[in-house]
Amino acid sequence: MNSDMKKTICSFIRSYVADYQKKPEIHTKWGEPEVGFADAWNPYIQNLKKIVGPTHGLPQEVLPDAKIVIAYYVPFTRDLARTNKTGTHLASPDWALAYEETNAMFGKMNAEIIRLIKKDGFQALVPPQAATFDQKILKSDWSFRHFAYAAGLGTFGMNNMLITKKGCCGRYNTIVTDLDVEPDHPVEGEYCLYKANGSCGVCFKNCPVSALTPEGYDRQLCYTVLKENARVYTKFGSSYVDDNGEANSTGSEVCGKCVTQSPCAFWNLS
Repeated sequence: MNSDMKKTICSFIRSYVADYQKKPEIHTKWGEPEVGFADAWNPYIQNLKKIVGPTHGLPQEVLPDAKIVIAYYVPFTRDLARTNKTGTHLASPDWALAYEETNAMFGKMNAEIIRLIKKDGFQALVPPQAATFDQKILKSDWSFRHFAYAAGLGTFGMNNMLITKKGCCGRYNTIVTDLDVEPDHPVEGEYCLYKANGSCGVCFKNCPVSALTPEGYDRQLCYTVLKENARVYTKFGSSYVDDNGEANSTGSEVCGKCVTQSPCAFWNLS
């Protein structure tokens, strides 16, 4: 197995993000990414059609010889998180811009990672489902968070986000490849304080529409806030498309109150 290639990809992602934010036209700042390599045949991944939904994609549907799903988490900064404490249910303009700038960066970075992998004689693809979002069931057919879990990047919190060793205030992405590298394994235990010992629950209080409760996550209620933000923040564009490749929103469907103002937003468990 090619252990050097794992190191090369991790180093490339971290360097790319560090350099990208130095561009004069980029407003957003990011922390150092976390990178994991999930076994594409991991039973958890193979069961995602039951865990997430029947139309959820599998790595082998994207790349028949898929062996690995590269998953990475790019954290935002505490300064950005502080801007999102607006005193209202609306996200801050900086938060909306960061969401779109991050997604744009991912598209460019993924193209470079794929080029790097192909140069080494392997195949790699970004799943076409990764940019889609079904506004009826309010789910994507390619859940970055679930692949990131399988890659050992963290565990799910009561806020429905994946909490990594560096927190959950950030964004995730993936690449499917036939790289012959040693896969990582899911984290044992719980990073979410509420799941671990019943403490915290701050995300319940911070949700502006009470979509998060100890009983679960109300997807429809959460989406009402995202749509309201999208009506306000139209100048930054929209990252997601429908099955036909058309933008399915006029603006940025954001909120982030549950990931910017909780203890699990930023920490260091390394």
